[in-house]
Amino acid sequence: MSFDLSRRLAERRAADLYRQRPLLQSPQGPQVVVDGQPLLAFCSNDYLGLANHPQVIEAWRSGAERWGVGGGASHLVVGHSGPHHALEEALAELTGRPRALLFSTGYMANLGAVTALVGQGDSVLQDRLNHASLLDAGLLSGARFSRYLHNDPVSLASRLQKATGDALVVTDGVFSMDGDVADLPALAAVANSRGAWLMVDDAHGFGTLGATGGGIVEHFGLGLDEVPVLVGTLGKGFGTSGAFVAGSADLIDTLVQFARPYIYTTSQPPALACATLKSLELLRSESWRREHLHTLIQQFRRGALERGLHLMDSFTPIQPIVVGSSARAMKLSRLLRERGLLVTAIRPPTVPAGSARLRVTLSAAHSSAQVQQLLDGLAECQALLEPEDE
Repeated sequence: MSFDLSRRLAERRAADLYRQRPLLQSPQGPQVVVDGQPLLAFCSNDYLGLANHPQVIEAWRSGAERWGVGGGASHLVVGHSGPHHALEEALAELTGRPRALLFSTGYMANLGAVTALVGQGDSVLQDRLNHASLLDAGLLSGARFSRYLHNDPVSLASRLQKATGDALVVTDGVFSMDGDVADLPALAAVANSRGAWLMVDDAHGFGTLGATGGGIVEHFGLGLDEVPVLVGTLGKGFGTSGAFVAGSADLIDTLVQFARPYIYTTSQPPALACATLKSLELLRSESWRREHLHTLIQQFRRGALERGLHLMDSFTPIQPIVVGSSARAMKLSRLLRERGLLVTAIRPPTVPAGSARLRVTLSAAHSSAQVQQLLDGLAECQALLEPEDE
């Protein structure tokens, strides 16, 4: 007996679900070169345009000259350097929490937090549309796993009645495929009323939401009591790489002791932490980036609705256009690319069957003219679909 990998791959191709990696041959930015083709990109999560910022690059270069290019060991051995510590303190200040803890990736931060907090005999309750890393963390924790209806505090309350042991409620802050935001005040009220903790993964909110870019918790004016566990990633609004968990001193101490993805991995390069410190400084001081970004979001939504495009309910940089079948989404993406526009088609299992979409993402680095170019291209490509594609 052997694994029939060829059959599995053929089935995925036949269903228009086969994935391929585009080869980026330029730095991140609105204008990129992918597979040798110059394109205007609307699919990056570099929401504030910091991934290729000259000051961030210089901070990384200077950090490497002083600290080298590798972490060298885990944080608990001899890999926790000065830049790591300074970044954790800055992230704690940004989030208004006593402490923060760096992780190498957002996936590891979510896995580490959930599995350190709940286990057998406990309960973890998650939004049905949570990111895969959150769902995997819940399943791997060994806790009783339950999924409530999307953004539905009534459904959450009903499921919490059946919870056992310590109960952890987990939600995305901004849902990465729909672009809508969690109703945190309502979810926090339900969790608190039943003695549960609320954990929020605000990967797509930091930098884009809140008066100072502090994310969805700042947007709603909530604090540590309402959201005890706050997760953020550094590869989106911050423009670099890595992730963190912010919370009470006891929470961070608990993660240091029990979060296996933190304990058993080499720390990120110290120079990367230097770069992130600079991007954090720019994120907070250059409010024009958020202002320009939200102007572009309004321009895009207004223009898309005028052209009859089916947008989802989102005021964030994530603006999905639902088109239905995977084949139709792939065709629209291909037509746009032929016109020099790069917009990724998102298909099952990332999104539910029948809801394949073009996931448009906007950045402060885009211009109004570039957004207009996208709108014109979308209208032209929509008109080229065959009747059977509708």
